[in-house]
Amino acid sequence: MGAEFVQFSLTPILIGIFSAIACALPGNFLILRRQALIGDAISHVVLPGIIVAFLITGVTAAIPMLLGAAGAAIVAVILIEAIKRLGNIEPGAAMGVVFTAMFALGVLILEQTDTSRVHLDVEHALMGNLESLIWFQAEGWHSLVDPVALAKLPDELIRIAVVCAFIAGLTLVFWRWLKIATFDEGFAQALGIPAAALGFGLVVTAAVAAVAAFDAVGSIIVIAMFVCPPAAARLMTNRLEHQIWWSVFLATLSAVLGYVLAGYGPLWFGGQNAVSAAGMIAAVSGVILGLACLYGPHRSREGVGRQDIA
Repeated sequence: MGAEFVQFSLTPILIGIFSAIACALPGNFLILRRQALIGDAISHVVLPGIIVAFLITGVTAAIPMLLGAAGAAIVAVILIEAIKRLGNIEPGAAMGVVFTAMFALGVLILEQTDTSRVHLDVEHALMGNLESLIWFQAEGWHSLVDPVALAKLPDELIRIAVVCAFIAGLTLVFWRWLKIATFDEGFAQALGIPAAALGFGLVVTAAVAAVAAFDAVGSIIVIAMFVCPPAAARLMTNRLEHQIWWSVFLATLSAVLGYVLAGYGPLWFGGQNAVSAAGMIAAVSGVILGLACLYGPHRSREGVGRQDIA
């Protein structure tokens, strides 16, 4: 039993956890800045950029993907500004049009190109390929200390673990600046803190998390994890430090419960087939947010903004 768990379930669960945490950490600050839509936007915009980068380079390496996502983000910004200025359209509407159109463009490109051999198709773009990320060389728990077996870990696990650690490190290094600039940009600028650059860096960090998680878990989890754990955590506490830890805990809980329920939930209720792990993880995170809205100690506060948190 232990050998089967390590081989078939351990790496997908870890990838789900690292992906959820990597998205939830910047998501906390996006929520408090009332910029939660940016996380949704990034997950939509990166799709055509990643696909075009693959079609040009023929590889799914991290650097080409990041460059493709960055290029798509620049195109999105230009289109949004053009629509706002030429059409005199409200910014939120312009953003919605561009993000939806670019995501649809990415889906169309996927359907017309042969990218399924590297897990880039419509299904994997939405749901990822979490269930297929198996550690074939694992023979049991002792494989965790076997250098030969560790060398055969899925690349997706290494990639998202490094990105998650990188984002956690950035959060620690810039913690004081992030806290001040999130709650009072004017005061931050008076102290000499580059608030604008910090905000841009936060968006870039969110984009890195989205790209790193995209291949393994798809856009569904990325969207959910940017919003649901941080929003639920915001309803559990009015202190930023506690909110960060709550979001990490709730992101981890969503990943673990979602993966288990995807595999065994249908069997418990009389079904015969498992369901998408990514879809179930996102659904569980939504349920947790719903429970926080109903029973969280700070649910009576209006919104999940920054004005009443310290």
